[in-house]
Amino acid sequence: MSIDHQAIEATRERIKAKHLRAHRPPSSARGLHHFALVSSDVETTIAFYQDLLEFPLTEIFENRDYRGSNHFFFDIGNGNLLAFFDFPGLDLGSYKEVLGGLHHVAISVDPSTWERLRGKLEAAGVPHTVESGASIYFADPDGARLELLADPLGEMYGSRVL
Repeated sequence: MSIDHQAIEATRERIKAKHLRAHRPPSSARGLHHFALVSSDVETTIAFYQDLLEFPLTEIFENRDYRGSNHFFFDIGNGNLLAFFDFPGLDLGSYKEVLGGLHHVAISVDPSTWERLRGKLEAAGVPHTVESGASIYFADPDGARLELLADPLGEMYGSRVL
């Protein structure tokens, strides 16, 4: 399959010209309350996110929508949470990237933390890829893709995006 990169670039420029505003109004949102993923094993997920990635577990309680299911949360800084559900008794299968589904979750960490966590991922044998010296891509125990980004919030590879 051939991709017409010039046509894609022209479309991107047209979209930018039409939709990016010089004076952007404030968002109606207050922020990301939580981003929810599915866990096949609560304790494995806690070990990965709390012990390996150093995101403290903040709460665990029964999921209001599915009796016996846990809903649990990790602090990812700035008042933001990463949440998980487990669904005992349901055969949900393994993670699969699909159109309209999750591609990855990017979490900002400071550069020294980025280096420390990179070392912890390596020591734990977690396969990962480093891109542009600022991003580490890897998968959690259930296959959800994650990125640890050493850029500040609101920046992407040295460019302001917010």
